[in-house]
Amino acid sequence: MTLTAIKKPSIMTSASQDLQLTDEGRLKHFLTIEGLKKERLTEILDTAETFIGVNSKSTKKVPLLRGKTVANLFFENSTRTRTTFELAAKRLSADVLNINVNVSAVTKGETLLDTLRNLQAMQCDMFVVRHSASGAAHFIATHVEPHVSVINAGDGQHSHPTQAMLDMFAIRRNKGDFAQLKIVIVGDILHSRVARSQIHALNILGAGEVAAVGPKTLLPEHVRDLGVTLHHDFDHALKDADVIIGLRLQKERMRTALLSTEDEYYRSYGLTEKRLKLARPDAIVMHPGPTNRGVEIEASVADGPQSIILEQVTGGIATRMAIMSIAMGNVEKSMNAIPAGTPETNFATAATAEIQSDEA
Repeated sequence: MTLTAIKKPSIMTSASQDLQLTDEGRLKHFLTIEGLKKERLTEILDTAETFIGVNSKSTKKVPLLRGKTVANLFFENSTRTRTTFELAAKRLSADVLNINVNVSAVTKGETLLDTLRNLQAMQCDMFVVRHSASGAAHFIATHVEPHVSVINAGDGQHSHPTQAMLDMFAIRRNKGDFAQLKIVIVGDILHSRVARSQIHALNILGAGEVAAVGPKTLLPEHVRDLGVTLHHDFDHALKDADVIIGLRLQKERMRTALLSTEDEYYRSYGLTEKRLKLARPDAIVMHPGPTNRGVEIEASVADGPQSIILEQVTGGIATRMAIMSIAMGNVEKSMNAIPAGTPETNFATAATAEIQSDEA
């Protein structure tokens, strides 16, 4: 399948932002973090806090999306992201439809728009989209019906906004005020949609310093335009670091040999126990996964006391629950279909009320 209508945007235009938000400036689709206001990101983080307790309940469900249908459209392979989206939707009491694109009508020549129209005819209310083409989620959002919300689960090298938000959630829970923090992001910045989204989120939330680290072939100079300091010396960048985020080497997106060997990369940019000691004693270690042990990170660091990698996964369910419930709630509000009695404040209030009533 080709998406000839999709361009590869380096930034989201103002029209794209209008698409992402309701007339009141609230989230309808979640396509990118770039251009969003701090208020919107804080709303997601606050709402995610209300869902953390759901994971420890005997019945891990709240009824916020009861009667809704969420379709997971993954045109790229994924385990962690697709699974956490599925769990998030089910814990919100939605029905979930997982589309196996590899055996779907798409492989028989059906266009993406035809696939969308058929799914909408099945009364789907939300599409969670992962695609190798930058701009794919935006393209889909321009063609869905008004009652449908679109969540970007990763598009090409452009954006992975839900991963960035679950990372922000983990940082805030462990470190609090972003303004006091030095965050170091190390690895394949060139190909990483995760890094791009993380940088936008950290800047919007007012992080004290964001440093990007990597070899020159994977850390282009124009990354400075995103509001970061560039370093090619990992040891130097780690001084006074509060948060260290490792990135996976994006081998599937490398079109040329940008690294001599993985061993050489590990010697210069692998996060080892020895290197970790250069950061602050209470620094936390993060990674979006999957990790390549012995390439990006030493196994003892990945499993060590400063690692919150598994906490990221757990918090990711709550964060994606928050994003899905906010987006669908605001779609309903914009269509004047909000159920009587639901609070008209932010959706965190409604979520808390639902959880409390469900626990009663």
